[in-house]
Amino acid sequence: MMETLPRIQSKETVDEKNKLKLRSKITAKMKHILVEKGWILYIVGFLLGRAIILSSVSPFTVAFLATLWLVQRHNLFKTILAMLIGGFTVSISQGAHIGITLISFLFLANLFYKGNKQQIFIPIFVFLSTGISRLFLFSISGKLTHYDWMFLIVEGFLGAVLVLIFMQCIPLLSPKRYKTTLTNEEIVCIIILLASVLTGMIGWDIYNASIEQIFSRYLVLLLAFIGGAAIGSTVGVVAGLILSLANVVNLYQIGLLAFSGLLGGLLKEGRKLGVSIGLLVGTLLVGLYGDTIHFIPFLLESLFAICLFLITPANWIKKISRYIPGTEEYTMEQEQYLQKVRNITAKRVEEFSGVFEALSKSFLTNDVSLDDELDTKQETDIFLSRITEKTCQLCFMKQRCWQNQFDQTYSFMEDLKDDYIRQQEPSPRVKKQFENYCIKSKKVMHKMEEELTYFEANRKLKQQVLKSKRLVAEQLQGVSEVMEDFAVEIMKERKQHEKQEEQIFYSLHQMGLEVEKLDIFRLEKGNVDIEMTLVFSNYHGEASKLIAPALSEILNETIEVKEKEISPFPHGSSFIKFGSARSFVVTTGMAYAAKGGGLISGDSHTTIELGKGKFALAISDGMGNGKRAKEESSESLRLLHKILQTGIPEKVAIKTINSILALRTTEEMFATLDLAIINLHNAFVQFLKIGSSPTYIKRGNTIKKLEVANLPMGIIQEFDVDMIGEQLHSGDILIMMSDGIYEGPKGIEDNDRWVQQTISEMETDDSQEIADLLLEEVVRFQNGAIEDDMTVLVAKVDKYIPKWSPIPTLYKEVL
Repeated sequence: MMETLPRIQSKETVDEKNKLKLRSKITAKMKHILVEKGWILYIVGFLLGRAIILSSVSPFTVAFLATLWLVQRHNLFKTILAMLIGGFTVSISQGAHIGITLISFLFLANLFYKGNKQQIFIPIFVFLSTGISRLFLFSISGKLTHYDWMFLIVEGFLGAVLVLIFMQCIPLLSPKRYKTTLTNEEIVCIIILLASVLTGMIGWDIYNASIEQIFSRYLVLLLAFIGGAAIGSTVGVVAGLILSLANVVNLYQIGLLAFSGLLGGLLKEGRKLGVSIGLLVGTLLVGLYGDTIHFIPFLLESLFAICLFLITPANWIKKISRYIPGTEEYTMEQEQYLQKVRNITAKRVEEFSGVFEALSKSFLTNDVSLDDELDTKQETDIFLSRITEKTCQLCFMKQRCWQNQFDQTYSFMEDLKDDYIRQQEPSPRVKKQFENYCIKSKKVMHKMEEELTYFEANRKLKQQVLKSKRLVAEQLQGVSEVMEDFAVEIMKERKQHEKQEEQIFYSLHQMGLEVEKLDIFRLEKGNVDIEMTLVFSNYHGEASKLIAPALSEILNETIEVKEKEISPFPHGSSFIKFGSARSFVVTTGMAYAAKGGGLISGDSHTTIELGKGKFALAISDGMGNGKRAKEESSESLRLLHKILQTGIPEKVAIKTINSILALRTTEEMFATLDLAIINLHNAFVQFLKIGSSPTYIKRGNTIKKLEVANLPMGIIQEFDVDMIGEQLHSGDILIMMSDGIYEGPKGIEDNDRWVQQTISEMETDDSQEIADLLLEEVVRFQNGAIEDDMTVLVAKVDKYIPKWSPIPTLYKEVL
């Protein structure tokens, strides 16, 4: 038995697959016949040829023909034939009217075939062709009355309006659909077309049940089930109105269809049965006001519609649902489209990242060390060949030197070149040996001195090219890494976290909070992203007092409110966004003064939120004072701000800024940079110091000094950026300053000792007070004179303590 069970299951699976394949083949065959072969247009044309409203008005055929003339002209002839057949099945006059109208329209359309903006003139042609047909028929029957003229105008106007309506929905019947979703206006236009088609079924019945009534109620059932009460009632009103215009006896159908669509949409949670009950209730209520003789056919019409609705395949309903806004299938279709766009975008970003990485590697190809590159045998040969070409070529000792004693001559010349490179002139020993060996030694040494000028210039140029290549390679690699990270971010989707959702829902329910919607986007440590929509009868800060502590306990991480929009109305929907709280917080203080008490300081400072839990502080000191120095320092920080926020590594950012500043001007204006980047998750700080003053860390009663010796940015094209790191603790105070503060006290032997002593003697731990006191001490030490631009930037690192601590929750009971 155990062995046969898998076989039975396998057979059932095969049968299901075969059924699905059969259904898909049938659906594909029907689509091929109806849509691709154009039979749906012929059927619609036939029924529109039979469609008549207000006893004798028939504006549908010419409007349908005009639309096909614009969008699907290849099916025109067969559709015209179908409309003529439909018209003659009603009466000879109807068929004659349709024929004359269509011929008139085709004549006018072909007459102005090459005209521009046909979409504007087509409704006019429809109006005119309808009028021509009616004028001809009325003139045959007798004299035209005022009623005939009004009838003619109304029919022509309706035809022109129907052209605009049909233009919205006829393209949807095309084998190649141009849209994946429908707007509400397009849905209404389709309903008008379908209702117009149903009027062509008037007079057909089965067991005294009207065919047009069966299909109109089926249409209401189907769209109420798909789109809900709004779509269902709209369909009922439109279909009932057009059918009542076709037959005034059907006037009550407006109320029946509208009410049934509304009730069916409200009961759609009961699936097909619930929507069917809605139609039955509407039928019974409206049927009570009619004759008992017509009640049975009236009820049969609804029962037939329900039967058609119940046997409609679910996959057909799903395919239709994809085009109706507000449905789950529509939402899934949109998500799939967005996912496709996201995948394409991410792929393109990854490709660009690969291009930048390849460019970076190409700049580093064959990038050997500078000494090895310049001291190769080939370069020496080229250099010596230039010397010998101008000195030894006409010498009578050439054969002896360069043929018989080549190695010895080459060795003397190479030693001579090396001495010139190292010490600008040859050593006495080398010079004496060469003079004893060469009879034109003075001429050779003179030419060698001249050629060395070009040699050194070429050497420096190659050196600069290699350094530039390295810098460009680093910048390209940095851009590649940023784009790769961006591609990863694009691919991040909302993930399902069922366990955490259950915990959050249960714990908030136990607190008496009503959650309408919960979206968990990320649960990464230190990067939690949760959004909620809640209903509060009267908001009293529950987000930070109750929900954030509860989330902190559930996720085992401190969570805080990042964003909130509270409804001003009782029981309104409020949006709240939660995220990871940083383990540490930074409070900053700043004090500055311009030289001589002026308004413009050459120093600039900034604090930057870099994202991902990083906080940066920076001071830049422009060389000199005044407006120009201010421009240099502020430009450095502006570039730093922009580049760091893109995610490019700090070292590459600094080198990029240095290159920009060095190439931007030929004047000697430079800038220092003092940068500190604090990781707020672990309080680790990294320093980048370019020509800046020392930085001090105050921890209790101890003071620690951090400094790096290098030149300001813009002085040299290439320099090494060294990052130094330090682990901070809660309560540590970081003090950064420009040289105006550090070198401000004149007449003392040790500025460093004075700064450390001044900081240690301060009893306050407030960042702003420390900055003010330090600046005040320097100014006081200078007897009130401000001899240089001065800037102090102070940052205190503290452990983050949430205002509301976590409270016990009961979610564990359900796990």
